[in-house]
Amino acid sequence: MRLHADTPQQLAAVLRGQRLSAELTQREAGSTVGLLQKTVSSLETDPSGSSIASLYKLLSALQLRLVLEPNEAPPSDSQSPEW
Repeated sequence: MRLHADTPQQLAAVLRGQRLSAELTQREAGSTVGLLQKTVSSLETDPSGSSIASLYKLLSALQLRLVLEPNEAPPSDSQSPEW
């Protein structure tokens, strides 16, 4: 299964959804990789303010990996990145 996240809000939703699918609380997910519950909460609400290291730790706890691939949609003037 591939999950796509093109914005921080989409990434937050994916992280939260995967944690809930694994039936883990924020505290449980974080404790497996040394993150505080508040850090997991931050990643699930607004990951743009979180560190890359924290993101990778949570990905590991959720048994996810980050895959980068070219965007297949051609850029257009009407779409500007949210970042």
